[in-house]
Amino acid sequence: MPELQNNVALLVHACDRYEFLYPGFDIFFSKNWDLNIPCNYYFATEVKDATVNGFQNIKSGKGEWADRLATLLKNIDEEYVLYFQEDMWLSKPVNPDFFKQLFSFAKQHDCKQIKLHSSDVYTTNQSEHFIEGLNIAVVDNQASDFLMSHQVTLWKKDFLLAQLHKKEHPWRNERKGTRRLKKLNPLIYHVDFFSENGSNEINQNKKKVKRGEYFAVSFNSTLNHNAIRFIDELKSGNAAEEKYAMELQNHYDHELTHDGKPRPKKTDLFKKFKTWFLKHKS
Repeated sequence: MPELQNNVALLVHACDRYEFLYPGFDIFFSKNWDLNIPCNYYFATEVKDATVNGFQNIKSGKGEWADRLATLLKNIDEEYVLYFQEDMWLSKPVNPDFFKQLFSFAKQHDCKQIKLHSSDVYTTNQSEHFIEGLNIAVVDNQASDFLMSHQVTLWKKDFLLAQLHKKEHPWRNERKGTRRLKKLNPLIYHVDFFSENGSNEINQNKKKVKRGEYFAVSFNSTLNHNAIRFIDELKSGNAAEEKYAMELQNHYDHELTHDGKPRPKKTDLFKKFKTWFLKHKS
């Protein structure tokens, strides 16, 4: 077990502007995760301090998304990285036996990437391998979208590092990284362990399988509708959780960004052109 412990880093890649979400991640991760799962736990901020139960706070410094993640990866020793972000809040207990077997499988087969979230953007083919009733399917790279994705995934660290081109923001990294991976055509595995945002299984699994679940609560720096289930749960918690629920509710109701500012209003192309025309009209 110590060999597995030293081999996998569970890395939560957070940005400082989303500090408002840290307590929610902490609360629901603590409720649903088993810290006996053999990982080293890192909660990565930019320059701000963060206290999250069971995690070591490490820092990337400021910079573009890909550059910050590359800095973090270069400064941790583990061979594999189980990647999370701070807006991914667990909503069901996880099965620790699954992860122990997953880490052993990844090491044994020298896996480069094992996607752990169900999504209809992937097309997969069944393999002979199962963990806790879940098939370790093979991704059809050419028929799938977003081979480079930032959802919960087990990566070989050096392989993930190679997908991070300088100065790429997250959307460009997913878009251009997917094109690079389609050209490279590596062996990518997929397991239906996490139902992401309520998604159904996409592989041929055995019946009565115990799966985890998480919801992404953020969209364009504001809370989305997925946050409501967590707000409702927090309202029946202890005093600190009730207080946090009220703050979340206020942000949701008033469409505030995570740093407490009003959400920027979008201007459509016609209005932009009209504004430009009037400004430059002689």
